Amino acid sequence: MRLTLPPPGVEAVLLTLVLGAAVYDVRYRRIPNWLTVGGVLTGLALNTFMGRIDLSPGWPALRFSLLGLGIGFGVYLALYAVRAMGAGDVKLMAAIGTMLGWEDWFGVFLITAVIGGAMALILVLIKRRLAKTFFNVGVILNEFKSGRPAYLAREELDVKNPKSLGLPHGAVIAVGTLFFLGVAAHYTK
Repeated sequence: MRLTLPPPGVEAVLLTLVLGAAVYDVRYRRIPNWLTVGGVLTGLALNTFMGRIDLSPGWPALRFSLLGLGIGFGVYLALYAVRAMGAGDVKLMAAIGTMLGWEDWFGVFLITAVIGGAMALILVLIKRRLAKTFFNVGVILNEFKSGRPAYLAREELDVKNPKSLGLPHGAVIAVGTLFFLGVAAHYTK
């Protein structure tokens, strides 16, 4: 994991992307394709033509963006396959990977996981579902041990089910990205 700030143009587009996705996800519980696909295309174009501090424009910077796209998309596609994430979240993380590259994307991923876990714990405590949540974690672990997706055993473990207790993950990704950029700014001075 690296802690590097993207070029200012890429950083501005990234901030616009994640904040827009957060607003849409909080309000409508979805992230529109025009935002995420536009983010992927813009990230590819900006990095390819502007380059990076350590990469010249052209193929090296395009390769950098494509690796970020592949890792971001692939990791979240696996989460989508077990119905732990929505499709908009997959595309949003792919766009972030395109802009930051795979190493910095991994930093955003880790920070987002920690922040998301803390926010989920707070939500579980507020909703008074701690015992049920621990039971569901046991179901998830047991089903994965058996090689089955957990949502087949309990419908509330499907992120798309109205009975599930969930956070707008686009907002969690935005908070994780903002935190990552703050930490990166601190360490790259």
